Amino acid sequence: MLTRRRFLTCSLAFTPFLFSACASKDNAPDAPLIMLDASATTLAALHGKPVLLTFWATSCPGCIEEIPLLTALHNTYSARGLQVIGVAMNYDKEAQIRALRDRLQVAYPLAWDKDGSVSAAMGTVRLTPTTFLLDPQGQVVYQKIGIFDLDKVKGLIEGMLAKS
Repeated sequence: MLTRRRFLTCSLAFTPFLFSACASKDNAPDAPLIMLDASATTLAALHGKPVLLTFWATSCPGCIEEIPLLTALHNTYSARGLQVIGVAMNYDKEAQIRALRDRLQVAYPLAWDKDGSVSAAMGTVRLTPTTFLLDPQGQVVYQKIGIFDLDKVKGLIEGMLAKS
């Protein structure tokens, strides 16, 4: 059963293939994260702190436009527990991801969804950028296709960090 907040968040997505990411209230998604410059981890291993996942592609102008917003969130909140992770789509090549990261000096960790399992865990992401904010229990509290609402996300993060 969906909570009112979850229903409103999901219904605003306007895309049926993403609704499934919101529908599971009891089971937080899990998938392996192949990190570019750190040991592999899983989404479940990140439980206990808020996580902002953004699915992006090296060829996506909106994704490139979001990088400064994500960097600002990372710089402002990472010391307080927020984990920002950029998840590169499986159709990007690792060399392309690394080159763009280096050229744009991306400050937050990047993962490569090499086999599509992270996308599948989140309801099969097909459009980039797509952003998910997970609460410390791993539940989706915000999702957005396209450039996310920075003020809204900041407010949600502040609320989560104030509780911890």
